[in-house]
Amino acid sequence: MLAAVQFTHIMDFMIMMPLGSQLMRVFAISPAQFSRLVASYGIAAAVTGLLGGFFLDRFDRRPALLFLYTGFGISTLACALAPTYALLLVARLCAGAFGGIAGAVVVSMVGDVVPPERRGRAMGVVMSAFPLASVLGVPVGLTLAARFEWHAPFFLLAVLSAIILTVAYRVLPSLRSLHPAVHPVEQMLSILSHPVHIKGFMMSAALVFAGGCVIPFMAPAMVANVGLTEAQLPLIYLAGGAVTFFTNPWFGRLSDHHDKLHVLIWLSVVAALVVMVVTSLPPVPIAVAMAVTALFMVAMSGRFSPAMAMLTNAIDGRYRGGFMSVNSAVQQAASGLANLVAGYLVTRNAAGHLVGYPRIGLLSVGFFGLTVFLAARLRAAAPHAARPGRHQTIEPAVAE
Repeated sequence: MLAAVQFTHIMDFMIMMPLGSQLMRVFAISPAQFSRLVASYGIAAAVTGLLGGFFLDRFDRRPALLFLYTGFGISTLACALAPTYALLLVARLCAGAFGGIAGAVVVSMVGDVVPPERRGRAMGVVMSAFPLASVLGVPVGLTLAARFEWHAPFFLLAVLSAIILTVAYRVLPSLRSLHPAVHPVEQMLSILSHPVHIKGFMMSAALVFAGGCVIPFMAPAMVANVGLTEAQLPLIYLAGGAVTFFTNPWFGRLSDHHDKLHVLIWLSVVAALVVMVVTSLPPVPIAVAMAVTALFMVAMSGRFSPAMAMLTNAIDGRYRGGFMSVNSAVQQAASGLANLVAGYLVTRNAAGHLVGYPRIGLLSVGFFGLTVFLAARLRAAAPHAARPGRHQTIEPAVAE
């Protein structure tokens, strides 16, 4: 059920990127204006995620998730009905405000019910929402957009959200905190000031920024620079998502049986190499483009299983909901900043090609290295967080 919630939340974010060419044409907007549409979701999620840190641990997870997901569904419907760029921007802000913190509740619930020795696998399952959105959601959404214009994918998401909300209301269990409630300000100060938490926030920001600066313009670059048509874009996401659907749980199992930092390092090396290829790709046959982007999605999304399992293990249960809410804010802010930076570095020349995308690739590689460095600092501060499942014990997080 949590994976289903995560599926629609991720698809809502992802669907904007392959619609970039169509939205820029329909609304006559620039790449920078389009990047604001993408960034608005993350900025709104960052604000509400920060607010959630004050009170999220005071509520039962079930009603909190149901309330937030209801707001997300209504906001997505508003996106479908938006007649202008300005109103679409407002609707995206509302969707991000509800969807971002709902995603934080999902991760918190995983940490609440799954023991540390199996959290890597659990995170792999929940993170499989990303490839599932690529395999099913994005191709279907793009096909609908090609036939019925850009509104159609958001109508589809609104209907799916209503169905999932109905089922979630019936099947999700109550998850009340076993820890005594503390004053919201005291809770937030503890979340923001703990040395391990600070290291976790920094790692999360770098983890997201590395992909957030590349992904928004991947679909437009495939059309403008590689020579694919908008009708061929669903094939890109179908291939990448199909492979990633199987590799994400596998990476999760690897994270349970090996040092999570080592798994993250190897995936980051592969991702860095593939990013340099993707951002410099010349006109190539569709089969080559599908292979390259599939490897890109595998490495990029695979990093999240070891990183998020490591982060969840490092945080004490009494802070988990609030921490994950603030962490969602950090991640969304990093994603929004990455989108804005990409929007200013990428321009369109007179021939219609996107210029500056290789510079985005170099920036991304730098943040891959920074992610690994910060993950190593987190492991030094909380060694139990990265240990293989058979060696894990419940330990309090300690400062480096």
